[in-house]
Amino acid sequence: MPSVRNAAIVAAALCATPLSAQVYIVPPVFTGEPVVGSEDGLGQPLPGATAEEYSAALVWGMRSGLNVAALQCAQTAFYDTTGNYNALLADHRKELAAAYQALTSYFARANGGSASAKKVVMTRAGMNALNQYDTRSYNGWSTLYAQRGFCHQASRVGKALRFVPIGGLLPFAQANMRSMRNSLIFAGDPLFATRRLYLPAPEIRYPDNCYDKRGDVKAKCLR
Repeated sequence: MPSVRNAAIVAAALCATPLSAQVYIVPPVFTGEPVVGSEDGLGQPLPGATAEEYSAALVWGMRSGLNVAALQCAQTAFYDTTGNYNALLADHRKELAAAYQALTSYFARANGGSASAKKVVMTRAGMNALNQYDTRSYNGWSTLYAQRGFCHQASRVGKALRFVPIGGLLPFAQANMRSMRNSLIFAGDPLFATRRLYLPAPEIRYPDNCYDKRGDVKAKCLR
């Protein structure tokens, strides 16, 4: 099972550097609708996947997202993304292993191999496809301009996940995956987004003989 230590091998694929100590005064809202895993924008496509395999991809995708947060956001102790990720591995290792097994079966079946409850036969093409899928899943969480929002939301999700009982990872991922994906889109601090700076326009005053009886400026003064 991947950990923060061995997941460092993917750090080169992440285009953003670790976040310095930054937090929101008023955090933006990233909430989204619950998902089942087959919706657009949740990760890499899995043509012909079963409902179980889509569920596995959802669980594995949340794991990769929290792993990337552990790598990118580690310099901000307030977020504790490393602790959140390690807690996920410790508390839900069996669920993660089952998700990875389901994905392995999918890529075996889709690339010339076979998969059953007792045995999975993986071709070289299948293994390459699985490795490519995993790499692209990591890259799909990498962000530069929206990193602060991603770290903020990944921290919230990771901390909430610590209280999820064993066996509850899938419904938790279904309820929270969209919010993590939404956080990859830049969102500034709403406190500053609602503030406006008003500067009074300077008054232009012509000589008194430039105004007619109605107070309008005479044409000759506008030349």
